[in-house]
Amino acid sequence: MDTNISVGVSSCLLGNPVRYDGGHKRDRYITDVLANYFHFVPVCPEVECGLTIPREAMRLVGDIGNPQLVTIRTGVNHTERMLSYCRKKVRELENEDLCGFIFKKDSPSSGLHRVKLYISPNNSIRKARGLFSASVADYFKLLPLEEEGRLHDENLRENFIERVFCYRRWKDFLLDSPGYKGLIDFHARHKLLIMAHSPRHLSIMGKIVAEGKRIPPGELLNTYESSLMGAMSLKATVKKNVNVLQHIMGYFKKLLTKDEKVEMLEIINRYAGNMVPLVVPLTLVNHYIRKYDVPYLRNQVYLEPHPSELMLRNHV
Repeated sequence: MDTNISVGVSSCLLGNPVRYDGGHKRDRYITDVLANYFHFVPVCPEVECGLTIPREAMRLVGDIGNPQLVTIRTGVNHTERMLSYCRKKVRELENEDLCGFIFKKDSPSSGLHRVKLYISPNNSIRKARGLFSASVADYFKLLPLEEEGRLHDENLRENFIERVFCYRRWKDFLLDSPGYKGLIDFHARHKLLIMAHSPRHLSIMGKIVAEGKRIPPGELLNTYESSLMGAMSLKATVKKNVNVLQHIMGYFKKLLTKDEKVEMLEIINRYAGNMVPLVVPLTLVNHYIRKYDVPYLRNQVYLEPHPSELMLRNHV
């Protein structure tokens, strides 16, 4: 897989001194780990919209439907300046071929979740979204988005990175001017991955592909893409992974010896009980795929949806 994947990122998270106080918020996981797999496109909306370094701190005020970006001490309203920048910037980002975006948490311009909104001078609620991150989410509706703080949660991190790599595979698929047969193949290779995230979406997507010849090509691809990224936005839980592992066992039922079946079931049960990480049963699955040469499983993206060096499936 091509690991030169473009991902937008709040510039301060890369260690760039662009914050209101002239500092940065370098995130070592982003710069020391993810930088080996992603090409980062840094964005600081506050500086790029024309504000200085350093600058007066700002916050969101007003109501949730129309938040205003206002300086804390002097009360200067920078909302229109920021929104004008956002409208221009999202169009520029179209040229970056982004597969994801990592935002700075709590930022009034870039926070993605639970940003403070002051509904009165001394009363705030954590229900807002930064003006720039909201613009990106509205413009790139299928783009995987996350905050750096949430990337330190193992499950959220795995889900985000898995979505980024899936989106890159889909974009690469589209670059080949795919036909109906190509979509059938793409879907077949991603079936178990989709199942791990959403069995309901898998059922819907199976029907989309089955009826694909009756759907105009452009509409077919758009509908499938929307369902694919919708499925990937849902977390792959232990319960859903166990379902996939049991489904995989069905392909070995006439191949495994009695002892091998017992061993496989024991490992799956230990994973279901949170005693071993997902990588343990998958290692055994890969061993049996090589031993018994099962082509359908050998081609399943689920077995390695992202580089194993990231160790995203090594947590319990």
